[in-house]
Amino acid sequence: MAVSQELLAILVCPETKQSVTLAPTELVDTLNTRIQNGSLKNRAGEVVSAVMEAALVREDQHYCYPIRDDIPVMLIDEAIPLPPPEESN
Repeated sequence: MAVSQELLAILVCPETKQSVTLAPTELVDTLNTRIQNGSLKNRAGEVVSAVMEAALVREDQHYCYPIRDDIPVMLIDEAIPLPPPEESN
């Protein structure tokens, strides 16, 4: 992936200004499977049809932003809601 560390250091969520980090490969794979099944919707409620090569996860882990063609898509309506992180006991 071609998102440089310098760019990653300055990118923030356009809505909350929280920092973002690269999503784990497992999360991207899970989301891409849902995209291929037609079951993933973005924040605007539209079905996501384009697979992503990577994603940036917002600090609170509520949303991620897809990376396509090495470009982070940092639009609020394009954000993908994430399930709540599992609590450890």
